[in-house]
Amino acid sequence: MQKPNIILFNCDDLGYGDLGCYGSLANRTPAIDKLAKEGIRFTDFYAASPLCSPSRGALMTGCYPPRIGFAKFDNEIVLKPGQGIGLNPEELTIGKVLKAGGYRTMIIGKWHCGDQPEFFPTNHGFDHFYGLPYSNDMGRQRRAYDTPMEELDEKFPPLPLISDNEIIQEQPDQKALIERYVEQAIRFIRNSSNNPFFLYFAPLQVHLPLYAPDRFVNESINGDYGACVECVDWAVSVIVNELKMRGIYDDTVVIFTSDNGSRGDHNASNHPLRGRKGTTWEGGQRVPCIITWKKRIKPGQVCSNIVTNMDFLPTFAKFAGVNIDDGKVDGIDISPVLYNEPEKKRECFFYYYTDSLEAVRFNNWKLHFCKNGEPFKALYNLEEDPGETRNVYDGFPDVVNKLTALANECRQDLGDSATNTAGKNIRKAGRVNNPKKLTKYNPDHPYIIALYDKTEEG
Repeated sequence: MQKPNIILFNCDDLGYGDLGCYGSLANRTPAIDKLAKEGIRFTDFYAASPLCSPSRGALMTGCYPPRIGFAKFDNEIVLKPGQGIGLNPEELTIGKVLKAGGYRTMIIGKWHCGDQPEFFPTNHGFDHFYGLPYSNDMGRQRRAYDTPMEELDEKFPPLPLISDNEIIQEQPDQKALIERYVEQAIRFIRNSSNNPFFLYFAPLQVHLPLYAPDRFVNESINGDYGACVECVDWAVSVIVNELKMRGIYDDTVVIFTSDNGSRGDHNASNHPLRGRKGTTWEGGQRVPCIITWKKRIKPGQVCSNIVTNMDFLPTFAKFAGVNIDDGKVDGIDISPVLYNEPEKKRECFFYYYTDSLEAVRFNNWKLHFCKNGEPFKALYNLEEDPGETRNVYDGFPDVVNKLTALANECRQDLGDSATNTAGKNIRKAGRVNNPKKLTKYNPDHPYIIALYDKTEEG
């Protein structure tokens, strides 16, 4: 079988209820909705973490964040500028798997798996990188709290835009980045005509602060948030149009998802789910996911299987004809789901907040046993109650016991700080000595925007 091209759109903080095909009436997403009609829309798709760095590390490696040392980062819940921690270069990644299968590989947009050169995407199987090393609120911007600018510059120096391994601009205009990213994507697609290609497209939207081109701000019916959602939809439309113009759309797997749930503010939505980014309620980790492949996937499907962003690596390995050691990853090959063939379904999913195991799902049941390090007892039937509104803990002791046993097995495997359990099968993140921030504020530098004007962050 011909190896398909693969394009993976991974939004930042996009909520379960933010797309038209998931019920949104506030944001217009015709291009993404069309993908859903042409392929499979997943109703029970999970990011491996409710936070961006752990989620993105899990996506890259097919592993729960604690397994790869990405549960937390010293005293931080996500990676910050200048930390000496990152994705271990010895880890198997999607980039490495697809390179081994003869693919050209590129990441455009947010990386957030380590900002030291040793951890750049070009050391993880990507031919090219064009984007930001971390979140778009980690540059020079106004803050809602009263802190001297000198202290902020030390913590959040100028935001670096990187091409491969080189900083090409500091403090870029965030409104314009989506258009620059699309241009890079088109160039990459056109330069990949002789090889199958993998494009990982990770826009800054809809992370705070909310920036989008003026056209979308002016046309939005949902404020700046709607403008950010709709400019991502535009990006999807342009890239899909390029595939069709070049006659390769039918041979391309297109995936659209998000790294975690939305913050639930600024007109964002995780409806009908409970919770938000940074929580292990469904709204923190259950996110949109759409997969199309005109040549192989039947249109108009809706799938309620438990699927995760960790499943991309083994699935892509199958597409590329590359054998991997399944024992070292937590993801499973979901290609049979895409082909309507008998498949091995995932029965369990474990919800970690940093290194604390807070909940477990088994089929339709979800058991919570910890929140913020404190005991918390709740059981929900997610098929009947996806919003986690009716706690039936006392009514199903056998289910509680079954899920508790599964959680105990996970603790032995991956660890759990809430119960002081050390995991037996975890690996270390990468570390470098004497890390340095990539940029330093210089008042004489000709920044196009020396200080971003919005105060939102998170």
